Amino acid sequence: MTGNTPPPSDAPDQPAARIAYRNLPQLLLKAREDLLSHFRPIINHFGLTEQQWRILRTLGERGPMEPWELCEHCQILSPSLAGVLARMDDMGVIHRERVPEDQRRVKVTLSEAGRQVVAGMSPLVQQQYQQLEQALGHELLHDLYTVLDRLVSGSHAEVERIDLSGVPVPERQLGGAQIVVEEAPTRAAPAAPAPRARRSRAGSASSAQSTEA
Repeated sequence: MTGNTPPPSDAPDQPAARIAYRNLPQLLLKAREDLLSHFRPIINHFGLTEQQWRILRTLGERGPMEPWELCEHCQILSPSLAGVLARMDDMGVIHRERVPEDQRRVKVTLSEAGRQVVAGMSPLVQQQYQQLEQALGHELLHDLYTVLDRLVSGSHAEVERIDLSGVPVPERQLGGAQIVVEEAPTRAAPAAPAPRARRSRAGSASSAQSTEA
C-alpha cells in the first residue's frame, strides 16, 4: 500500500440506518440544559448544586417529606440522594428526624437557614422566569408546560415495549479483539416456589440493603 492510499475504513459513506423519528430524549436533554443555563448562575451564587436547589425548593413548596418522596419529586436516585442529604445536613439547610411512630422512617425538613436560602433565591428565580417568558412568549411557555404535563402524567395510553426475545446481538470488535455479546436467555415459565428456609433478622436486613442499592 502506497503512502497516498488511504487506510481502509469500516465506516460506510452512508448511515448504517436512518430512523424516521428525531432523537426525542436527546432533544429533551438539550432543552433541559438550555433552560438550566438561565438559572445556574443564581444557584451557583448561593453555593448550591442543582440537586440541592431542587430539594430546597420542593421542601419549601410541599413541606416535610420522606426521602423516597424526594426521590420521586426531585428525580434523584436513592443512592445519590443519601449523600446529597448528608451534605445538606452538614451545611445546616435541612434537618433529618426519625418519625416518632416508626423509627425506621425519616422526615426531611427545612432548617431556619434553609428557609432563608429559599426566601433569598425565590424572588430571583421568579424574576428569571419572567425574563424567560418575555423572551419565549407566554403562549410558547404555556404550551411547553401543557405538553410536558401530558407527557409525564401518564394520562396517555400505555406505551408497549417491543419484544426483544430472539433478536440477535451482532459481534463487536474493540482494539482488534473480538467481543461476542451473548443474547439474554429467554425467560422460562416460573417454577413452583421451593420452601423457604428461615433466615435470621441480620440476614434479612442484609438482603434488603442489597436490593435497595
